[in-house]
Amino acid sequence: MSTPRGFRDRNDDSFFTLLGDIPELVRNLVTAEIDAAKKWAARAGKQIGMGSAWFVVALFLLFWLIPALGAFTIIGLASWMPAWLSSLIVVGVLLVGIAVFAFLGLRRFQKLSKTENPAQAVATDARIVKDVVDEY
Repeated sequence: MSTPRGFRDRNDDSFFTLLGDIPELVRNLVTAEIDAAKKWAARAGKQIGMGSAWFVVALFLLFWLIPALGAFTIIGLASWMPAWLSSLIVVGVLLVGIAVFAFLGLRRFQKLSKTENPAQAVATDARIVKDVVDEY
């Protein structure tokens, strides 16, 4: 007889039949945990890669901010003409770009920290099994 979800009703199975099924069940559990760990590692790697890429873009823009700031200072001090205003606009645009890309990178890393890793799942499973064993 099977249940609506397709699982076998094990009420009539003998103790030795149930005991004989333990190795297969443990193998299935270990295989499922390893697959979950692989999927989590792939997702984590992707998040870290994307977050790192956004930080590289932010650092690239920061690298070019220094000469722009220097040009702003030189032009602003050399003459009080509208040329310094254009340099100030470049600095402002670069600062906004740095802030946006750094924020995007930070969000990727925060998204990574919110997911449960497989080690935490195994620890939770072990604690649940230990609590059940301690009850009997």
